[in-house]
Amino acid sequence: MIRRIAVLGFGLAALTVVLDRATKLWALDALFEPPARITVTGVLNLVPVWNRGVSFGLLSNDSAWGPWLLGGFAVAVAVALVVWLLRAENPVLGAGLGLVIGGAVGNAIDRALYGAVVDFIDAHWGDLHWPAFNIADAAITLGVGLLLLDAFGIGTGARASERGRTGDG
Repeated sequence: MIRRIAVLGFGLAALTVVLDRATKLWALDALFEPPARITVTGVLNLVPVWNRGVSFGLLSNDSAWGPWLLGGFAVAVAVALVVWLLRAENPVLGAGLGLVIGGAVGNAIDRALYGAVVDFIDAHWGDLHWPAFNIADAAITLGVGLLLLDAFGIGTGARASERGRTGDG
């Protein structure tokens, strides 16, 4: 039987993929053809960006095998995280894993369909711009934050130093 924590994680993963796909399909229609910039607020724009690398455009390349290698890696990571999720024992860990899984799958779908990831959210302060990102990237970032909270025992009901003890000390 699947634990409630795993159900939470899988639900967040599915929600992330659905929201990510919906927003990317909208962005492809509204921003990419023809290229357009939409100012949302003084610190947020929507812009068309094809990301051929990993997070924030790192390791960007135009090789034919790049998208398959990066997409395959994302799927492998997602599978490993699913195994971890099935063993998760608290909701903070389950939610964090679910968000990272959903984000990894969302971006892997882009690599399979387009050979690059659709990024379109441009956060900035004056002339300082954060690299463009998408809902999947935001979910991965939030998920990693939750994994860190879990690692330090914050919000899980146990301190990290206590979770590794066997009770014989």
